[in-house]
Order: sequence, then C-alpha cells, then structure tokens
Amino acid sequence: MFSGIVQETGKVKEFLKQKDIYNLSIDCSSMLVSNLQKGASIAVNGVCLTVKDTNPEILRFDLVEETIERTNFSDIKPGDNVNLERSLKMGDELGGHLVSGHIHGVSKVISLKVKDHSWDVEFSVEAFMKDYIFNKGYVAINGCSLTVGKVTKESFIIHLIPETLSITNLFQLKEGSTVNVELDQNTVVIADTVKKFLNDKD
Repeated sequence: MFSGIVQETGKVKEFLKQKDIYNLSIDCSSMLVSNLQKGASIAVNGVCLTVKDTNPEILRFDLVEETIERTNFSDIKPGDNVNLERSLKMGDELGGHLVSGHIHGVSKVISLKVKDHSWDVEFSVEAFMKDYIFNKGYVAINGCSLTVGKVTKESFIIHLIPETLSITNLFQLKEGSTVNVELDQNTVVIADTVKKFLNDKD
C-alpha cells in the first residue's frame, strides 16, 4: 500500500521490450534506494512495481503487456520524469489517502489554466469512472493523492498547489497529456455496494 505522497521524481534511463517483457530502469536518489530489498514494491507514476534488484541510484523493473496497455507507460520513453513512492511501513504517517498502486484507467488533460501560484487542470473521465469520482473525493493521478474539484459528466478538475507542482511530474502536464488514474477504493466499494443493494431490491 501507498499514501499517494510522492517522495521524489526519477528519470527513465532505459525502457526496452524483450520478447513479452518490458525492462524499465530509472535513475533516482541514493536516499530512495537506501536499504531497499529485492522484491520490494515501489509506485512508479502510481503503478505498483516489483524491484528486480538493487543498485545505488538505479531502479529496475519488469513489466508485462497488460500493465503497458492499462497505463500511460505506453507513452513512456528515456528521459521522462516519473513519480516515485516506496510502500508504506507500519506506523508511517498517512498524509494522503490509501493507494494500492492498481491503476483503474487513464485520463487525458482537456484543459489547463495556469494562475499566479496554482493550476486548474481538467481531466477526461472514462465512462466506468463516473460513478466513483465526486467533488471533494480522492483520486490518485500518476500516484499523487489529490482532492477532486468540480465534476461534470465528461470531466473532473484538480487544483494543483505549488508544493505538488514542485515535487511531482505534474508540472509537465499539457493539453493532451495522458495520466494514470487510481480511484479511491473506499468510494468504489461503497458505490458498488449501494448499486448492488438497489439492484437486488428491484
């Protein structure tokens, strides 16, 4: 599990396909990989990936085709910045909301309004997401825990503060950018339970 509080951004060093596996290497700080064990989980742009081995300042992962198809890794290339977060430990402060690292889908930036110190970013909504995104609810964008602003049938708005823009890769967003979206699991469970209850009564 993760908190959705991005610890740092890493830079994609290599992204290669070998038969049915994609090999991803990411440059990061020595602090992030300190005492990191093989098999540990790290959220990369919100996607829970398993560490292949440890080497100071380099993270290596294997990805399967399904991960590529369901996320914005289909667009990733060397030199890109990615959000990184190590998994939670018992007793860690939960500054965001519980995030599993299992991406529900992707959204595209419809519009972006840059203000003096903050950004208003409008994202598209896939049809199946509409029942789970609410005003003032939670959503994880590229692994970053964020509060939802205005919601319409076709989109939702996120307000980005300077701190978020400074420590994540969201500062690179532009119209047409694709982001990974993880819905708040508590919201999904509650909404699905209510729908099942109402359907059973019919």
